[in-house]
Formats: sequence, structure tokens, C-alpha cells
Amino acid sequence: MDLVQGVYHENSTSAKENHITEDIGISTWKKQTFLSHGALLAKSCQAAMELAKHDADVQDMAFQYGKHMAMSHKINSDLQPFIKEKTSDSMAFNLNSAPIVLHQEFLGRDLWIKQIGELRETIKAGKGVTSAIDLCRYHGNKALEALESFPPSEARSALENIVFAVTRFS
Repeated sequence: MDLVQGVYHENSTSAKENHITEDIGISTWKKQTFLSHGALLAKSCQAAMELAKHDADVQDMAFQYGKHMAMSHKINSDLQPFIKEKTSDSMAFNLNSAPIVLHQEFLGRDLWIKQIGELRETIKAGKGVTSAIDLCRYHGNKALEALESFPPSEARSALENIVFAVTRFS
């Protein structure tokens, strides 16, 4: 349940138009990260101790181990684009990763929003947006081609309409 809730929250946050300027703070980041990355490991460790018939204190310590190990692993993963010796330009990072959330907290909301706005304008002025639109339409056309193998039906029309909706940018 926690994993589903965490992924749902991540996706609903990402779907918001201005999610990159959301002031989530590190405490919210920790909660979201635990739900989407740590709960499964924590509860699995706890369950292993329960199955081995250990008492509640041992089960809780196993839960704590799993929780903190998962959090540590996620932070390590978030840090990699910023600390690797030979970071490639293509190494992706998430604007909701731990270093960026902490950077936002230390920098202050107003300056953070200004920096993100400048980055957004730089990207809009380049060819990335138009190229991404072209790529989206390419994959949309490939999806439509795949649908052609199915007989015409209401279901096929509905799936085609979904493609049309996600490839329209006006």
C-alpha cells in the first residue's frame, strides 16, 4: 500500500504544471521517498523477523534498518550525478532529488524560482522542445500503426483518441 501511495503521490506531483517550483522541503521529500522507495524494504525486513519468530523489538529494529538503508541508498543514487569523477553530460538527475531539494532550502524559494525560470527559458529557446514534440508524434504514429492490426471497434477508436490527445500541442 505504501509503495502504491508513494508512486501515486510522485506521479500526481509530477503531473502538476509547475511541480518543479513546488517548495516540498526535505521533510516532505523524506516522507515521499520512504513511501515510494523505503516501505517495501522496511516491511520486508520486519516480516522476515516476524516469520523467524523474533519479538516486537527485534522486528522494529529490522524495520528501522530497512527504512534507513533504503533512504541511504536513494540519497546515494540522487548524489551520483553530482559527485562522480567523470560525470557524463547525459547523466540524468531529478529536480526532486535530495541534493536539489536541499539546495532549494538553503538557497531560498525566491532565488530558486528565479534559477528554475532561467533554466526553463534556456530550454525553451533551444531545439529540445521542438525535438521532443517531434519524438512524441513519432511514437504516437508508431502506436497508431500498431493499432491498425486490430479490427475497427469502439475500443480501438478510444485508444486512437488517446494517442491524438497526447500528441496534440496547440
